[in-house]
This record gives sequence, structure tokens and C-alpha cells, in this order.
Amino acid sequence: MAAVPQRHEGGPSIWQKSTMGALMGGGVGLTIGFIFGSYSIIRGGAGPRGAMATLSQYMLSSAATFSFFLSIGSVIRTDSLVAPHLQAAQLQLLAPAMNMRSKAEGFQLMRARWEAEQRR
Repeated sequence: MAAVPQRHEGGPSIWQKSTMGALMGGGVGLTIGFIFGSYSIIRGGAGPRGAMATLSQYMLSSAATFSFFLSIGSVIRTDSLVAPHLQAAQLQLLAPAMNMRSKAEGFQLMRARWEAEQRR
């Protein structure tokens, strides 16, 4: 009988998250650079270096910027062990329960504060 390989269900590593963010940022940056570079060339002319060099400069600088920020953002955003929507639900459900007191505890606390105020 052959051994069944164990599958790791953990999720992507930090390096994989960073790479994925950088690739997504690169794609977005190239697209935005193409749009704004084309608009700039149409509006103001290509400049002394030509249309392709100007357009590629827009695209590469935009892609590098978006890649950098999206890679960092994807690592920061997915750093927790619990999904963000589950964290929000957990905080929403647990917050009232932490601050609840019985009527007797509230009465004792109110009486203790009133007595301390009377002693002043």
C-alpha cells in the first residue's frame, strides 16, 4: 500500500503573499501607466526621446510603485491567523458580554461609589 502524501492546509507563506501582491501591483501599474502615459503623449507630445520610450517610462515607474505598495499591503492585510470578517464578528459578539454585570453587582458598585462620595 502506497503512503498518501500529507497535504499542508496552512495557506500561503509571507513570501508567496508578497510575490502575489507584487504581481497584482505590477499588472495594475502597467495598466495605469499605459493609460496616463498615452494621455500624456497625446496631450503634450512624445518629447525628445520618442513615444515608445516615454510610454515605457510611464508604465515601468507606475508598475514599480504599485508593485512595492501592493506587496507590502498584501502581507500586512493577511498577517492575522483569523480572517478579518471573523475578527469583526468576534469583537462585535464578545464586547457586550465583557461589560455586562448583574443587577446585584451594579447595585453594589453604585452603593460603594455613593458611600465613598458621602465620606468626602
